[in-house]
Amino acid sequence: MRPSERIPAVEVLAEIASSMSSNDNVEQMLLRFLEIMLRLSGARAGAVRMLTADGEHLRLVGSFGLSAQLVEKERFVPLECGICGRAVLNLDTQVDSVLAVCQKQVRHSYLAQGCNTIYAIPLRHKGRVLGVYNLFMEEDDALPQDIRYLFNSISEHLGMALENNRLTRENMRISLINERTMLANQIHDSLAQTLAYAKMRLSVLNEALADGDQERSNRYLGDVEEAVDMAYSELRNLITQFRDRIDPRGLVPALQEMVQSFRKKANADVDFLNIAQDVVLTPEAEIQVFHIIQESLYNICKHARARHVIVTLDLHEGQYVVNVADDGVGLMSGGATSVGKSFGLTIMRERAAKLNGKLTIESRPAGGTIVRLAFPARLTTTAQQPS
Repeated sequence: MRPSERIPAVEVLAEIASSMSSNDNVEQMLLRFLEIMLRLSGARAGAVRMLTADGEHLRLVGSFGLSAQLVEKERFVPLECGICGRAVLNLDTQVDSVLAVCQKQVRHSYLAQGCNTIYAIPLRHKGRVLGVYNLFMEEDDALPQDIRYLFNSISEHLGMALENNRLTRENMRISLINERTMLANQIHDSLAQTLAYAKMRLSVLNEALADGDQERSNRYLGDVEEAVDMAYSELRNLITQFRDRIDPRGLVPALQEMVQSFRKKANADVDFLNIAQDVVLTPEAEIQVFHIIQESLYNICKHARARHVIVTLDLHEGQYVVNVADDGVGLMSGGATSVGKSFGLTIMRERAAKLNGKLTIESRPAGGTIVRLAFPARLTTTAQQPS
């Protein structure tokens, strides 16, 4: 390949950076850069392999220029196999003759396709190999030094992309597990307890009916009906809560939308005041704050009989402070017990703990209740000025 036909290195690295910031499928990205490497090197064929989850094999992600029969034979290879194993072990690019490194049944297939020399370029990140690029050359000539340097840079950047993808999937699994655990706890603290109460009332109702005690029967029947109504209401609230999704624009637009919705549900004035000039939270932290405020508003809507509710978000002395205040019946009318046992206070406190924060519920001097969440703002580093 003539130098004029080569893709400038800076364009290749710019495309890698662009790909890493996009939502492209990682395997598609690996194949795209395999095609670029083939053009840069003039290789006759190429393949890209990724380390399997057990860490003992290399899985063929895709290839160019190889026959279907050869691809099927090479779909999985042991990690220690030939030149790929050396590249993984040495954390460096390896080159050798196809005759020297490939198994007999595969060697003839490569030679039949005009491939004499094979390169194995590891995809590495922080001393760990995550995959391997193979380039199959027709000639025995070594790759130019500048191309090898570029391939090393490509491998490091793509190795970082693979690691980031792995961490993203791992974090998604953790988030999913945590949310399911919180959902189970919330069902236990509300719906399950109400149904357990209904079951107990049914038991004594059967006894009253067996005794022919009409007065007790009517009383227990009323208890069961009330419990079923409460369970139905709680179920609807849970469904609504977990259908609600945080606005992709961030926490502040999500809260603005939330108070508009609750203004109609609570038949009260519900306002949101953002005192913090700039809210900088991770997506995970935003979700926790969103659900804590959401649960607080549900409790007010169902129990407080409030006419005015205000949600405030402030940043004070390195801490975010969220207040949900109402002018309802307050804690003295059973609010503390109901909130604590039946309506997710435990879940709210678990969410606050994930923020390294504290949740408190207090009576307001003027009447009503205030739910306060305080948690540390994420520290940001400032650039040091040269002395």
